[in-house]
This record gives sequence, structure tokens and C-alpha cells, in this order.
Amino acid sequence: MRPGLRVIVSPPDAQGGRRVRVDGEILGRALGEADIFEFPRRAGLDPDDVDLDLDDTLLIAWRGGGPAVWATDSGEE
Repeated sequence: MRPGLRVIVSPPDAQGGRRVRVDGEILGRALGEADIFEFPRRAGLDPDDVDLDLDDTLLIAWRGGGPAVWATDSGEE
């Protein structure tokens, strides 16, 4: 991966998916952890460099919650 290239994971949408951008380009909508490895891999990131247990690492910037957050909860019943 090029130096300075960064993965941005957006907050979950109403269906629980999260938009993934790399270097400003939308690569897709992640529906689970496997996608967080796959989309950056397509952009040239070695999957071995991705550590989902580290919140807001130098490689991944999590927006709206870390890797454990996949569904929105409005608190309404």
C-alpha cells in the first residue's frame, strides 16, 4: 500500500452496512469484518497488516464506532 493511504470505515447505515473508502475512493459497503479485510486488499493493502482489534489504527479510521459496531440502534421501540 502506498504511504499515506488510509482506509476510512463510515458509520453503519440503516441496514448495518458500512461504506469503505481507501484514499478517498469508495470501494464498497462492508457487511461484516470479512469485508474490512477484502476491500483494502483490493487496494493493495496486505490483509496481515489489518488488525481489527485496534480501534482507529494508522491504517483504519473507524467512524461511528469500531469493528464491533455493525447495526444502528435508534433506541426507539
